[in-house]
Formats: sequence, C-alpha cells, structure tokens
Amino acid sequence: MANRRTGDHVTAGRDTKRAILDAAVRLFVAKGYEETSLREVADAVGITKPSLYYHYASKLELLVAIVNPLLDDLRALAEEVEQMPPDAAARRTALQSYIRTMIRHRDAGEMMLRNAVPIVNALADQYPVIVDANKALRNWLAGPEPTAVRLLRAGAAMEILSVALISNEIAQDAGDDVVEATLLDAALAVLQLGAD
Repeated sequence: MANRRTGDHVTAGRDTKRAILDAAVRLFVAKGYEETSLREVADAVGITKPSLYYHYASKLELLVAIVNPLLDDLRALAEEVEQMPPDAAARRTALQSYIRTMIRHRDAGEMMLRNAVPIVNALADQYPVIVDANKALRNWLAGPEPTAVRLLRAGAAMEILSVALISNEIAQDAGDDVVEATLLDAALAVLQLGAD
C-alpha cells in the first residue's frame, strides 16, 4: 500500500518512514523548520508522536534523513566530474547530471533554500559537503587554470541550474523535461565556453 495524500495529510501505508519524510518536507517548506513541531508532523501523517519517535528520534534526525540523499548525490557527482575531461561534451553531461540531481531532490532543495539559516545551523557539520561539491563542480566547469571570468561564468551557470529547485513555484505546468532543457540551455549560454 502506498502513501495517500488526503487534503493536508499524508496517510501512512506500508512506508510510514516515507510518509513522515513527505509530511516533514511539506511542513518545513510551509511553516519553516524551526516553527514546525514533531507533533505537527505526526498529525499530518496520522500517527502518534511516539510512533514518529520510533522512526526518527529527533527533528534533527528527521532533517538529516531528508537532506542526506541530496548530499550523497552531490558528493558522488563532484567525484564523478573530476574524472571527466574538461571538454564541451563533458561539461554538458556534468551540467545535465547536476540539474537532474536538483530536479530529483527538488523538495529537499526547496526546503533548504527556504530555511537556509536554521538548516545550516542544525546541519553545520554537513554544510561543507554542499559547499565543497558545488565548488568542485564550479572549478571543473571553469577549466584548468581558469581566469576570473571563467570562474564567474561557471558560478553563474550553477546558479541558473539551482532554479530547478523552485521551478514548480515559477512555472507549475512545466514538466521536468522542459525545466531541464531550458535551464541547461541557459547555463551553457552563460558559460560561453570559448569566451574569456
């Protein structure tokens, strides 16, 4: 049995942990991480607070469970691109992989954007993973011995791709394929690989 959404509630089926994560993300985005209580998460799922504690011992543990898949994918992508040649085809592939990661983790990413300060404070030990992964990809995109212009263009391209995290808010009817193609084209245009 899958999780079912009824109004403001996510009804637990076989995968109660998934229902808890879904409800927490929705509440953290709507109300804020600090303002959301575990009682509210439990109520949204239709379980008791002790049942929630059975799955997640604290709000921080719940937050880590939401954020870790995104961090793991960013870390893996950063390691992967460092093995790729810094040519135009590889840059396109790397950007495409990055945007697909953003789309796949859109809910967690939007939650992190909307709650940046409290989440960074709560996950201080995890935050360098995000910064390091983005820096590694940005530097790789800029190429070997990059100029200031190339570094800035690479940073701008990464920012364009991060729009995927709020794409549902900007263009609700755009499918993932439209989001990917549009933002990828924009990022590649900003890079202007031959320009300095």
